[in-house]
Amino acid sequence: MALTDTGSWIRAGLLGLPLYGLLTLWASREPQPNPDTEYEAWARFVTTDEYVLTHVLGTGLGVVLVIFGTFALGAHLAGTRAARSGLVAMVMAVFGQSVFLFFGGVSAFGSPMEGQAYLAGMNLDELPPSTAGNVQTIVLLLGILLCLVGNVLLGIAVWRSSSLPRWAGALWAAAALLMYPFGIVLGALTTGATPVTVPIGAGLVTVAGAWMVWHLRTQASVAEVRDRRLPAH
Repeated sequence: MALTDTGSWIRAGLLGLPLYGLLTLWASREPQPNPDTEYEAWARFVTTDEYVLTHVLGTGLGVVLVIFGTFALGAHLAGTRAARSGLVAMVMAVFGQSVFLFFGGVSAFGSPMEGQAYLAGMNLDELPPSTAGNVQTIVLLLGILLCLVGNVLLGIAVWRSSSLPRWAGALWAAAALLMYPFGIVLGALTTGATPVTVPIGAGLVTVAGAWMVWHLRTQASVAEVRDRRLPAH
């Protein structure tokens, strides 16, 4: 039975990291209106075909890809000096991103229905508060916290690993700060729209992820050439 080349699987999985960054850049390029102050404009924005496509293929697919990429990064870090911290960070980051899949579905499918209801003349402001709204806030904060801490720790683990570019880890940690506390939280507390820190963070994710993929592929190519040149015994 042929042995599985786990290294090639890890390198393939890591492609999910830069792809996630690119998809997030695409999905966040046009900030949505603030529903608190521009509800009708928001309703018209979320009922467009482009909104649904960017949230399904951009946000939703991006989160799925970053989950695969984070698993691959954790698998690589498991063989380095940062194994313990890398695996803990992987679990936290994947847990947080999995939580965000809930909200990806709500944004992609629930928001257009809410917008259509408003444009059809339904007064949604008269709906009473519900337990679901309170639980949603708690779960969202949990997801933000897990993604922030998990990805900052992943960046630190990459820095300490000695097998990946240090500054790729620094860019990854910086991206987490820009996308979560300075992105989601700041956006919710101020304009209600996606702030510029999110696409900037997504750009850093793209660069850091592509850098790690390129580094490991280069190492694998060098090792393959070296093995071919070794004399047969």
